[in-house]
Amino acid sequence: MKAIFSIVGLVMAVAIVGLLAKKQLTGTPPAAAPTVSGAPALGGSPQQQVQQFKAAAEAAVQAPRAMPDDK
Repeated sequence: MKAIFSIVGLVMAVAIVGLLAKKQLTGTPPAAAPTVSGAPALGGSPQQQVQQFKAAAEAAVQAPRAMPDDK
């Protein structure tokens, strides 16, 4: 009797893992991501995208920061 419950439990566990794996592998089509206002949409070739990223990173580094007031 103990062996029957063990086998049934094992089969159920394998079935659940199989269903979850199948669901994970099929996936869903990606939804269109809404654009955030102020964020430019990337376009063009990958090389242009890299150049746009480098320019944005350089602009962020060069932006002045507000200095805290020392009291």
